[in-house]
Amino acid sequence: MTGASKGIGKAIARELASRGYDLLLVARTASELERTAAELKDSFPVKTAVLALDLSVPGSAQAILDYTRQHHLPVSVLVNNAGYGLWGNFHELSLKEQNEMLQVNVLSLVDLCHLFVSELRQHQPAYILNVASTTAYQAIPTLGLYAASKSLVVSFTRSLRYELKPLGIRVSCLSPGTTRTDFVQRGRMEHMQKLSDKMAMEPEAVAKIAVKGLFRGQAEIIPGFSNRFSAALIPLLPKQMIENIAAGIYKKKK
Repeated sequence: MTGASKGIGKAIARELASRGYDLLLVARTASELERTAAELKDSFPVKTAVLALDLSVPGSAQAILDYTRQHHLPVSVLVNNAGYGLWGNFHELSLKEQNEMLQVNVLSLVDLCHLFVSELRQHQPAYILNVASTTAYQAIPTLGLYAASKSLVVSFTRSLRYELKPLGIRVSCLSPGTTRTDFVQRGRMEHMQKLSDKMAMEPEAVAKIAVKGLFRGQAEIIPGFSNRFSAALIPLLPKQMIENIAAGIYKKKK
């Protein structure tokens, strides 16, 4: 699973370990991965392997597949959790940074789904969990490309779910709302920290709902009543109204 060293990814890894799944943990920082792996091995009778890899680099998905084959690691659950946002006006943010974000949020996720289908077919029951966000259900000025990337993940996951069902692979999309992770810091949204702290769910709570929903075969998993309510309400309201509200929330106060 990707993005496994902290936050929701680490919590999902713990949930899977509690169910007896051996794990391949993938993230950028080797030291954090090793720490997570050690914690899991101390708590559960499972095997853990770690692969430090930057998913913003094209070809990283192939490197993960190659690693599983070289080390004879059977894969029955693929969790595409890695992702992050960048706050700011599109034209003012670095194009290079935004392209790297898209590589992580979209292209590496798509690559992994495509590359691992043959592996998953061999080790059933098989599952794919793609992680999106509640931002997927609306346009968000100053967080526009991130929200758009997560919208793609939701739509792509639903299509993939339909296509892979005859192959015995169950596909679900997790769309968490604000969660107590380093998302705010990574996205340079420190001005949102207080609001985030008030609304945030704990990653462990999100992970429990996510894994339960995955194994139940849910198409879209949205943890938290307020998040589910918002996702259902947004399509019923005028888009410009929603965009104005979102812009007001994410606007940096001077």
